[in-house]
Amino acid sequence: MHSARERVEHERWLAEIARIGDGLDLSPEAISCAEDLFLADVPAADRSKRVAAAASLYAGGLIAGDGRSQGEVADAADVSRLSIQQRWKAVVERAGLEAPGW
Repeated sequence: MHSARERVEHERWLAEIARIGDGLDLSPEAISCAEDLFLADVPAADRSKRVAAAASLYAGGLIAGDGRSQGEVADAADVSRLSIQQRWKAVVERAGLEAPGW
């Protein structure tokens, strides 16, 4: 669980996650999971936050059983598919979960 202060501090990115998730027609559970994953390890550099948000959306969809392809998420988030591919497992692991080995 994340504090209200963290949510307020990163409100812009949480809104962006929700907007992209809605555009992908992700379930509320997947979007909520993505928000939690993002807040578990917010990058310091602003330029890295868009990729972290996209990777969190991809991973949140997988965890919630409502996954989309890396390409779909990348297109919706305006990042490269390779960026998501390189980042999503680390996002999952930093949240204390075990990433699948496939």
